[in-house]
Amino acid sequence: MKTIGTFAETRALVSGRIGLVPTMGFLHEGHVSLIEHARSMCDTLVASLYVNPTQFDESTDFDRYPRDLDRDSAIAAAAGVDILFAPDDEEMYPTPLLTQVHVPALADRMEGVHRSGHFAGVATVVAKLLAGIKPDVALFGRKDAQQLAVVTTMAADLSFPVDIVGGSIVRERDGLALSSRNIFIEDRTAALTLHVGLMAAADAFEQGVIDGAELESVVVDSLGDVELEYVELADARTTERLVTLDRPAFIAIAARIGGVRLIDNVYFTGTPLVADRGNRLGAESMLYDEGDS
Repeated sequence: MKTIGTFAETRALVSGRIGLVPTMGFLHEGHVSLIEHARSMCDTLVASLYVNPTQFDESTDFDRYPRDLDRDSAIAAAAGVDILFAPDDEEMYPTPLLTQVHVPALADRMEGVHRSGHFAGVATVVAKLLAGIKPDVALFGRKDAQQLAVVTTMAADLSFPVDIVGGSIVRERDGLALSSRNIFIEDRTAALTLHVGLMAAADAFEQGVIDGAELESVVVDSLGDVELEYVELADARTTERLVTLDRPAFIAIAARIGGVRLIDNVYFTGTPLVADRGNRLGAESMLYDEGDS
């Protein structure tokens, strides 16, 4: 595996069918699952590693986001990455950014309400990655379900010749959705109630409940000591709130536990619709390996 810092060098090294897995680093098994999936679909696999400042609405969150390039390089290489694209700010934003990509119809709800400017930052940096690397396929995790919808729509609307593929959530062995922020959680019991509520909603759907408000209430009723921001049943493609679960959709939740903000969801997909509960690890996540920060 080669670690490259510029778009030009990356383009010079890729060949055949190109896959891209965008990340902000501090990799875990969720990233690895996307990398392994992408590896089976392409000839050259690029993973990007960039903590994008334009998608953070809180400077403290950006400042404390965990970073460990040596650790991430070892994990990416072991998972089958050919090129680790790890640009600096000068490569990504060489001049003051005058252009932004915004998908308001999908972005200005749920996360968009609570994280001003977040999706404009996400859509813009992803557009830069798609334009600069020119992948044939790019993989994103379903844990960020609204992000997946925004990126998919953005790529289609701007005619990027790329297939956007979503991967199932990977969960820790106790059910908590994997996130680099999990290392900061102090009240694990409260955090786990997000997962408990979503699984209860999945159970209710499998028992015949399709009313959106009722499914959302099932989640809320299961929550512990958390500061809830939203629970919403949304169309998987448009992110519009659904009255009835009768098409591909997700129930998303965002809440703060202490100083940590967590998101999670359960996806409903397929014909007939089935709940994608994610994939649980059988052992402790690599997030907690000794020596990680």
